[in-house]
Amino acid sequence: MSRATIRAVLFDIGGVLVNAPPMDFHVDWATRLDLADGAVWAGIIDVWRAGGVGTLTEAGVHAAIRDRLGITEAQVEAMMADMWKQYLGTANDELIARARGLRPRYRTGILSNSFVGAREREVRRYAFPDLVDEIVYSHEVGLRKPDPRIFELCCTRLAVEPAELVFLDDVEENVAVAGELGIHAIHVRDNEQALGELDAILAGQ
Repeated sequence: MSRATIRAVLFDIGGVLVNAPPMDFHVDWATRLDLADGAVWAGIIDVWRAGGVGTLTEAGVHAAIRDRLGITEAQVEAMMADMWKQYLGTANDELIARARGLRPRYRTGILSNSFVGAREREVRRYAFPDLVDEIVYSHEVGLRKPDPRIFELCCTRLAVEPAELVFLDDVEENVAVAGELGIHAIHVRDNEQALGELDAILAGQ
């Protein structure tokens, strides 16, 4: 049986298209609020998970953080500003340029375990809708990697079979599940390695 032709390439955001620092804003905030180490994260982890699958609005996230931690709205705003600064990171120009150069030969997409409010901010910062054909945010579809259903959704939106898709992600578990579905999955460790593997797959067509 001949190998399926690659027709689409799918990118993660944080750790792939974007260089993102560790999401440790809560560590500094525990100190600022004179709370025990880990207390802020323990108090908001379920809020974070809800925001990641869109079961809370941004306003709901703010209200929950305020109530859970007993802080003011101004403190919530400051904490979330710190969070978004880390979340948005800085552009990985080399991988963004490679993604841009794939069209029109290949359909392209983004798959992100995101947070409510991410699309608006990433549009302003990175103009991702101009970069790729499809964007699947976890907070908009109610599914998160490594749930196989979110990879299946991406295949549907890109109109390809799993074997026709290449996926790049920096989280090994996500890569493993994608591979089990028949997707050509690349575990991104650095740009040279990731682009080398991508080029090798595409050259094998």
